[in-house]
Amino acid sequence: MSGDPANAFRRLATMFLLPMLAHPDAPHQLTNVDRGTVLATDVQPAFDSASRNRGLLGRASLPEGSAIVIAPSSSIHMFFMRFPIDAVFVARDGRVVKTCTGLRPWRIAVAWRAFAVIEGPVGMIARSATEAGDRLAVGLRP
Repeated sequence: MSGDPANAFRRLATMFLLPMLAHPDAPHQLTNVDRGTVLATDVQPAFDSASRNRGLLGRASLPEGSAIVIAPSSSIHMFFMRFPIDAVFVARDGRVVKTCTGLRPWRIAVAWRAFAVIEGPVGMIARSATEAGDRLAVGLRP
């Protein structure tokens, strides 16, 4: 068994994040498979410790159609953030565990069974009609 964190992460990610791991420099989109809707057309990974800790800190906004996938993570904080976001907590297989709409600065959100958190602009959850139990998929952007 290798002590390489990247290999350990690949074993844990299963199908949900494999496209981002297989093609890290390619553009990706996030789709709600059950509803046939798109959550984001510009999905950025935050898979290493530095990028997970940084998240959206220091940004003034999050453009419409964009999202960041923080993994592995089952919680986020909004300390020092400048704007509210929508957050979707997802299990290893891409199943939505919990959604948080309009999460404001200086708040914390947790979903104990989540493997990843998707942070997007306010309205992302409503526009895609995403609910707990839905299946999400990350794929190459067409």
